[in-house]
Amino acid sequence: MTDTARRRVRTAILISGAGSNMAALIEASRAADAPFEVAVVISNKPDASGLTVAAALDVPVMAVDHRLFGKDREAHERAIDAVLMDHGVEVVALAGYMRLLTPWLVGRWNGLMLNIHPSLLPKYPGLDTHARALAAGDEEAGCTVHLVDEGVDEGPVLDQEAVPVLPFDTPETLAQRVLTAEHRLYPRALAAFCRGLH
Repeated sequence: MTDTARRRVRTAILISGAGSNMAALIEASRAADAPFEVAVVISNKPDASGLTVAAALDVPVMAVDHRLFGKDREAHERAIDAVLMDHGVEVVALAGYMRLLTPWLVGRWNGLMLNIHPSLLPKYPGLDTHARALAAGDEEAGCTVHLVDEGVDEGPVLDQEAVPVLPFDTPETLAQRVLTAEHRLYPRALAAFCRGLH
């Protein structure tokens, strides 16, 4: 096996909160055959608890506080992009990153930025996915990993995992089961994507 075949794709994870999907990706990156490594975790919120989790796992962390940039979203994203460049990042994984991205950053990472969404897209883009699935009487819900484009949760689907809707589900119980599926799906989808880059 050549060095090229063994090389791991340097991946950044962007978070805004606790980072449970981030933790699943970091854990998956530790596997001997993982095709990606987590080069840095970045949050727009300095107090995001996921930063503490990542640091405890010996992953470099960086906070780029969006509040310091006022309403200039692109300036904030340019600061994030500078961190990505400093860490030699090749792929960006959004994991509970709660900022709408500008066309500048989406274009900068076109085809190299992934997101996970808690519905079976194209159903229920945006928020309140579980309540919407229950209100529609759906028999299954689930999660989707997709490439990020300028639309909201509209980019090309890379992989999905379905979860059955149970008779007495609430948005909260369904959300918990979907989140468990997300922790399986995201590492699998990111690994497949990174293998395809070699």
